[in-house]
Amino acid sequence: MIGIILLAAGSSSRLGHAKQQVYFQGQTLLQRALHAAVASQGNPVIVVLGANAEAILPQVETTPAEIVLNEAWAEGMASSIRAGLTHLQKTASACTAALFMLCDQPYVTADLLNQLIQAHGAEDQHMVACAYEDTLGAPVLFPRKFFPALLQLQGQEGAKKLLSRFPEEVISIPFPAGAIDIDTPADVAALQANKT
Repeated sequence: MIGIILLAAGSSSRLGHAKQQVYFQGQTLLQRALHAAVASQGNPVIVVLGANAEAILPQVETTPAEIVLNEAWAEGMASSIRAGLTHLQKTASACTAALFMLCDQPYVTADLLNQLIQAHGAEDQHMVACAYEDTLGAPVLFPRKFFPALLQLQGQEGAKKLLSRFPEEVISIPFPAGAIDIDTPADVAALQANKT
């Protein structure tokens, strides 16, 4: 049993409005990410909301996802990782791993998430991360043995810290489109101009 934790609590300060609500191919970025998560083999699917939660909530309430409100979202990504993982451990204690994804990578699909899950099945003590632009990053899967380290992350620290700390324990999955994420108005314009 592998839970999926979708981190969607940020304030999108560089964009100037909630990136979760940016439209692409007829859906918001959050809806696209949720659709991929729910269609994958991961279960349960947990969405961590924070900034702009009231405006975003209607997009999530009609899905099978479990909603976690991160009151400490302003601290940074680590607070959302902790909130999502704490909820997963309380409600799905049988989970052997957690797969973290972001709402601003528009090309994540259920097939990609399933590739990470299947790689974990073959090497169940290894982290599984996506490879793009000479780096490793989200979506990324962590076996249960890394949960205590994830819960110790603080501030702006993301899970990438663990990938660099234990490189010999990481399996990588090629995902060139993972380099496309949405942080600025220029990113939105480029995405919507692409439309593919």
